[in-house]
Amino acid sequence: MDETTPLAAQIAADARRRIDLAGRRFPRPPHTRVLTIANQKGGVGKTSTAVNMAAALAQAGLNVLVIDNDPQGNASTALGVEHHSGTPSIYEVLVEDAPLAEVVQPAAQVPRLWCVPATIDLSGAEIELVSLVARENRLRNAVDAYLEHQVRVGDERLDYVIVDCPPSLGLLTVNAFVAAREVLIPIQCEYYALEGLSQLLKNVQLIKNHLNPQLHVSTILLTMYDSRTNLAHQVAEEVREHFPGQTLRTTIPRSVRISEAPSYGQTVMTYDPGSSGALAYLAAAREMAERAVARVTETEG
Repeated sequence: MDETTPLAAQIAADARRRIDLAGRRFPRPPHTRVLTIANQKGGVGKTSTAVNMAAALAQAGLNVLVIDNDPQGNASTALGVEHHSGTPSIYEVLVEDAPLAEVVQPAAQVPRLWCVPATIDLSGAEIELVSLVARENRLRNAVDAYLEHQVRVGDERLDYVIVDCPPSLGLLTVNAFVAAREVLIPIQCEYYALEGLSQLLKNVQLIKNHLNPQLHVSTILLTMYDSRTNLAHQVAEEVREHFPGQTLRTTIPRSVRISEAPSYGQTVMTYDPGSSGALAYLAAAREMAERAVARVTETEG
């Protein structure tokens, strides 16, 4: 196939990915991986990354829980779960000590994928958490208790817990950082992409030093990548130069399908599984899953 034009190159790349990924099952991590998707800059594809990576992992045979820790509730919308006011949600877990098991819902269209929804009540949680005991550890305690509950009742263990949080460093985000062991940072391939990244990394280091020694940035994903522009190539090169071990080879292209999917209560993985965006998220999820297993193998070796 002639790949001299951007469109032809994209079609050829999609065809190769479709063949490579068809029916592929991803390796299970040796223990549950808890990741927070974080970036203080808005509009970088945080929620899209959270729900689509989660759906891709679940479609490949892994058990995945998404915790929507953002008052906007966009992850809940994309996964097709109830999140109107009054629905048992992450608010009850953080503020009222409700067990996670009581608020988990199955995702509408993807087996092996579950969601803890966010409702509008969560918008007041930042203020309410201030006066609570161990306010930074409430989500971590809830997640640990839920994982223990699964073992106790004989459920198959979760492979991934993915936390979507708001684009700010309030108590909701701090709770997400303390609950996680890993941080996944989506970076938009545009001029302002690296602006604020150094501050985010400082905040991760602060949390690591004072609240969660296990926390580290394990994965960086380049989003909204437009291969036709020099700027996208430059940003990608700069990120890979600074973070060679964390940055995935796979990039997520700009895609109308990714933006459209939530309006139908779906991720792009079910809305248009053959699209460039869906194939890219599937490839990124596989790369992330295989990297984790490779790291364990290297450590044991």
